[in-house]
Amino acid sequence: MGEKVAADGIGLADRERYRRKLQECLEGLARLLGERRFDRPKNLVGLEIELNLAGADGLPRMMNSQVLERIASQDFQTELARCNLEVNITPHRLHGQVFEQLAEELRTALAYADRKAREVAARIVMIGILPTLDTTDLTAASLSENDRYFLLNDEMRSARGEDFALDIQGVERLIARSPSIAPEAACTSVQLHLQVTPGRFAAVWNAAQALAAVQVAVGANSPFFFGRELWRESRPPVFQQSTDTRPPELQAQGVRPRTWFGERWIDSAYDLFEENVRYFPPLLPLCGTQHPLRVLDAGGVPDLAELVLHNGTVYRWNRPVYAVADGIPHLRVENRVLPAGPTVADVLANTAFYYGLVRALAEEPRPVWTRLPFAAAAENFAAACRHGIDATLRWPRPGRGGVAEMPVTRLVQQELLPLAAAGLDAWGVEPADRDRYLGIIEERCVRRTNGASWQTAAYHHAREQGLDRGAALAAMTRRYGELMRSGEPVHTWPVAWPAVRRTVPPPRRAEANGWGSGERADGG
Repeated sequence: MGEKVAADGIGLADRERYRRKLQECLEGLARLLGERRFDRPKNLVGLEIELNLAGADGLPRMMNSQVLERIASQDFQTELARCNLEVNITPHRLHGQVFEQLAEELRTALAYADRKAREVAARIVMIGILPTLDTTDLTAASLSENDRYFLLNDEMRSARGEDFALDIQGVERLIARSPSIAPEAACTSVQLHLQVTPGRFAAVWNAAQALAAVQVAVGANSPFFFGRELWRESRPPVFQQSTDTRPPELQAQGVRPRTWFGERWIDSAYDLFEENVRYFPPLLPLCGTQHPLRVLDAGGVPDLAELVLHNGTVYRWNRPVYAVADGIPHLRVENRVLPAGPTVADVLANTAFYYGLVRALAEEPRPVWTRLPFAAAAENFAAACRHGIDATLRWPRPGRGGVAEMPVTRLVQQELLPLAAAGLDAWGVEPADRDRYLGIIEERCVRRTNGASWQTAAYHHAREQGLDRGAALAAMTRRYGELMRSGEPVHTWPVAWPAVRRTVPPPRRAEANGWGSGERADGG
């Protein structure tokens, strides 16, 4: 999303040409798969984290261009809104003390970025949704200075034909409308990449889909949006609704949303790319100069630029990625389930849990996706988003037929942590690294505490101290930032803290921006 795109307008001929190029790209991908042209995996893992900027008052700071100018590193890039940044960590081989190495690099990068942000009175906050974001913070005027963001906003607005509508029923209810896609920027996540061979791609993707609910449940960190307490992981409904190009009539017809869990287990990476082309109209019909089939006929490797661009506008929680490095194509599974934060230790615990578990599940003699209906996996994902670490999920009975319901904490402790440990052993991860980070996941389950449960408990503690809603959210966000920078994992954080400041943020009117209202589920 960070590349510059210059477009002087898109006409019918551009769209027709782009559709033809997409079909050429699909044919080219099929040929590459058939000719076994793909790189062998090097056990490389990649890590991207989206970040927020907030001031000393806990409120968002819309100044990513000033912060990025001071950071002056290609490891940091813009994201959709001016209160966002993204940090990309150099790929590492999944072996030895890889998680401790990743943790050290991430701590160093975030500390440096935070120092630079402080030069303009901002701080880095690693969190799924910044709790103090208000409707006035996320409008078209808050989009980052990048041509592609403006073009994407224009095309999605045009496709929808009316304002984007948000209606999320959680602990409280949020009802709102937006004339732009800017609310999507509230959702800041961790993206985990794993390069795989075409032959193993389906197994890895299916495994990642099956465990997505578990990832969300134990890693939830986004319980607030626009001042309302919603789901324990509110990113998925916020992201889906703020990018939903379907007007109500198409929703009623069952047309698929662009933010999509999917609807079936797959047999090949081609299945996902083909579905993306078949089901979703192009949003950015920008054609490159390369002709994929001519390149293949000449013995070369095409970049499949149009397919890659289109693929980036379909927001699967586990996304297929095609890329070319050093003239050799490869495939990756990009896991986009996790929220950012709370701490580097928590991020790496989530990372270790995912990479260990996805390998173990992908290599099981009786894979979980042959025993769990896809509809159950989708229902699990929704339940995990709603209830977080208190969720109950459906999972195949070990050694027996059928599917049983069980609390996610028991599922993780009794079945999945041993599998994750075995998966990390298969990768060759150092036992001390394995035990340290999987131990954090275990402690979260023992204490039934993750980022979302801490945020809500701390918020209600602040309300009990006499603070109103806005002040309590700001106080909780400031305390979150302090504890985040301490580096101790979230399950150790105290909920109560001394001297809750009674600073009340200035009122910010939503009506001037075309937004609706929020209300409690009980009408309060």
